[in-house]
Amino acid sequence: MKKLLKIVGVVVLVVVLAAAAAATYVKTALPDVGDAPVISIERTLERIERGNYLANHVTVCMDCHSSRDWSLFSAPLAAGNFGGGGELFSRDMGFPGVFYARNITPYGIGKWTDGEVFRAITTGTSRDGHALFPIMPYLNYGQLDQEDIYSLISYIRTLAPVQHDIEAPAYDFPVNILINTMPTKANLSTRPSETDQVAYGRYMATAASCVECHSKREKGEKVPGTEFGGGMEFIMPSGITTSANISPDKTNGIGTWTADAFVQRFKPYADSSYKPHKVGPKEMNTPMPWTMYAGMKESDLRAIFAYLQTVKPQSNKVVKFRPN
Repeated sequence: MKKLLKIVGVVVLVVVLAAAAAATYVKTALPDVGDAPVISIERTLERIERGNYLANHVTVCMDCHSSRDWSLFSAPLAAGNFGGGGELFSRDMGFPGVFYARNITPYGIGKWTDGEVFRAITTGTSRDGHALFPIMPYLNYGQLDQEDIYSLISYIRTLAPVQHDIEAPAYDFPVNILINTMPTKANLSTRPSETDQVAYGRYMATAASCVECHSKREKGEKVPGTEFGGGMEFIMPSGITTSANISPDKTNGIGTWTADAFVQRFKPYADSSYKPHKVGPKEMNTPMPWTMYAGMKESDLRAIFAYLQTVKPQSNKVVKFRPN
């Protein structure tokens, strides 16, 4: 019996030491995405204009890295904090900790090199080498065209400084350790020709990160096999809003939609006469930044729709809103 207990004790000790060694390795040696590239991006007018379009209507960087007015439908951007960060992602929303979007104006990242910003956007590794939680979908951005990333950085560099200090994130266990395994080296691509509508649509859907919200989530992580089927829950003061099924399922998705119908789902929010309505205490609100995505070119929306028609249909039936 003593011999058995001794063997068990040795096994437990080995397991504990192995776990400690693994945790130490993850905390000290990762993330391992390489040094920030040494680049100095020429801020041409073309790049700034392209970056403006992407940051405000496709990748919608300015959505999270600003303040939103949640008293209005779709929470449009509030005045006074454009790019200043502070958008909260908390445990109440299903995330494993408390995270705040960073200040991306010169006040926040003015001392960063272009290469450090590039590495953060495409790999999820901050200036000092620490891992970023993939609320910012850097795993998607790392698949984009280098020129589009250069354009985003060129535009971000034009933002006016906003003096807004952001709290450091607070990670729950074991995410405080596992987060170092999340960043990955960029796998950049070439933006397809717009004439190849499906390939181009896939690229634009990746840039817009449609799949990130339109899939089920558990502890902040996307559930494999649920892509584009909707089901991510957003806890609002008035109830729970659930993301729509945008797969080509004919019963619960958009399989019976036309491209025209898809475009018209967005474009009314781009009308100069549109004013977001006040959301009552029992009314549905949504995190979907309709007014931002509505500024996407119609041809880009049509390409995204063409791509979505090729993804795996998901039969997930979504209850759009459950009031408190």
